[in-house]
Amino acid sequence: MSRTFAYARVSKTELTTGNQLQEIKSAGFAVEPQRIVEETVSGSTEAFKRPLFAKLVDRLEKGDVLIVTKLDRLGRSALDVRSTVEKLASMGVRVHCLQLGGADLTSSAGKLIMGIISSMAEFERDLIIERTQAGLARAKAEGKQLGRKSSLTPDEQQRIREALEQGVSVSQLARDFDTSRATILRAKGRESLTTNAA
Repeated sequence: MSRTFAYARVSKTELTTGNQLQEIKSAGFAVEPQRIVEETVSGSTEAFKRPLFAKLVDRLEKGDVLIVTKLDRLGRSALDVRSTVEKLASMGVRVHCLQLGGADLTSSAGKLIMGIISSMAEFERDLIIERTQAGLARAKAEGKQLGRKSSLTPDEQQRIREALEQGVSVSQLARDFDTSRATILRAKGRESLTTNAA
């Protein structure tokens, strides 16, 4: 006999899964309390690396149904969601997503929907990469300095280089300038960059 489970996830402790559980109930799914899994974990974490989701998967059996409100509850990207759904389907578990009208993602129609979503996500990712590269190329052509602004002024960087030449340690300079050792080392390295550019 098939059992129905619900998985609800939020990414921050100040958020609540209440809305997701209410959506599932309103959609007509009666899920017993012991079969509801609520988890607070970042969406950037792969589904099977989430502690409570992994425990849930261990409880699932062939014929069971897993309900989620949105695709992003299941994974960090379209590819991750597809991988998660495929693994659950291989176990004989059906996955229903309310965001897609309650579609069973393991059915033929569900697989089609997943394919379209994956293609759109990949297309959008490629567009973002293209726009980012074009923007960086334009900024570089305009002579703008790329990357994070240095926390040290050019004068401070010069004083650091002089102090290093006099034998002052990197750790001491980091304390004196209230910054990290890495920042001091970057300031030292900028001298060779400036010299090479000249």
